[in-house]
Amino acid sequence: MERVTLGKTGITVNKNGFGALPIQRISTEDAVKLARKAYDAGITFFDTARFYTDSEEKLGEAFEGMREKVYIATKTAAANADEFWEQLGISLHNLRTDYIDIYQFHNPAFCPKPGDGTGLYEAMLEAKAQGKIRHIGITNHRLAVADEAIESGLYETLQFPFCYLATDKDIAIVENCKKNNLGFIAMKGLSGGLITNSAAAYAFMAQNFPKYVSSS
Repeated sequence: MERVTLGKTGITVNKNGFGALPIQRISTEDAVKLARKAYDAGITFFDTARFYTDSEEKLGEAFEGMREKVYIATKTAAANADEFWEQLGISLHNLRTDYIDIYQFHNPAFCPKPGDGTGLYEAMLEAKAQGKIRHIGITNHRLAVADEAIESGLYETLQFPFCYLATDKDIAIVENCKKNNLGFIAMKGLSGGLITNSAAAYAFMAQNFPKYVSSS
């Protein structure tokens, strides 16, 4: 299976990642089995979020004792610095780890930056300095916010919807990430269930786009 490097993070993983939103719908036992089966098949990138109910806890149980063998990305929907630190603490506890490989702002309505009054980006920098996170990322569904994040130079990864329904503007996002050495993480490869032909969806993803990881 093809391996890719997520831009300036230097993280090199299987092009297929494990999006852990759906495991909140199954038992802990089944979720642990599924995550470990994915690992046994060569997948080492696992993406979750603080607000995917118990998804973090299930990944934490799945990889306890083998944390260094996988890369874990999670997300915060914090609106201010106090919420940021609270959510980060919960995520670290749930994931049974003392660090997160990629910590991402979860679909904010704006692009967090130093001096914007929220304290969010400053908190990210402090968490990174403390070793609690290793790389700073952002997820979004808005072209304008995604473009601003790329051009800002503040982020190491961008997670954005990408599938065979992608427009030229969506594809330009991927190209711009490559230009700026930003790791691109594709989400919603089946467009949230709108696409039912998984073979066609995968064939599109396998085309010669700039290298990225799919977390679908």
